[in-house]
Amino acid sequence: MTRHKVEICGVDTSKLPVLKNDEMKKLFIRMQQEGDLSAREELVNGNLRLVLSVIQRFNNRGEYVDDLFQVGCIGLMKSIDNFDLSHNVRFSTYAVPMIIGEIRRYLRDNNPIRVSRSLRDIAYKALQVREKLISKSSKEPTPAEIAEEMGIPHSDIVFALDAIQDPVSLFEPIYNDGGDPIFVMDQISDDKDKDSTWVDKLSLKEGMHQLNDREKMILNKRFFQGKTQMEVADEIGISQAQVSRLEKAAISQMNKQMFE
Repeated sequence: MTRHKVEICGVDTSKLPVLKNDEMKKLFIRMQQEGDLSAREELVNGNLRLVLSVIQRFNNRGEYVDDLFQVGCIGLMKSIDNFDLSHNVRFSTYAVPMIIGEIRRYLRDNNPIRVSRSLRDIAYKALQVREKLISKSSKEPTPAEIAEEMGIPHSDIVFALDAIQDPVSLFEPIYNDGGDPIFVMDQISDDKDKDSTWVDKLSLKEGMHQLNDREKMILNKRFFQGKTQMEVADEIGISQAQVSRLEKAAISQMNKQMFE
């Protein structure tokens, strides 16, 4: 973050606090088990930088930063109120998609391209159900699961969600916690050619020989099983950003070994 004073909604962003994971855990325990509202307020204030990092991706929309910040804070508060410590997932991993979703809803409501009311109603209900399912399992539900929960045809869900989506580049950054950014493409499973991916062509077996067990496991889940970084992070109990860094470091190491 810049050291210069920048005010958004009257907040001096240069003085925003940052909470460590153990501090957040204690605050969540106080809020959830003791009903301590001051702990909730500390969680909100301690994660405003997360909102700032998310709204940067929407800077080219011509929207007022103050408006996006306020909407992002609504998503943050929803994340805090619905976060489940028992899932062993970093709060930022859970909160970022919810903040993005809240901002996207705001932008869709203010979109000059009109979509029929009935279609928008289905889409918004589907998004609410999606957040509910994520809250329960900390996993991204499929359109089929959303359709089953709502009791309507799967094709209606897909059509409604497609109608309100904005085009997004696969290389658009979703989140950056100070290390390598997480891109849209990092969250997409590759269901095509799972048994003959590029890792086979690069003699993966030979290249993986020098990797440690965790790096081997991550590459196996990502490129053989076709799982997203979010899914891998949930399975092994680390953040998506850590999975991204470990994956890139392992691939870089393999490239050096095979092509030097």
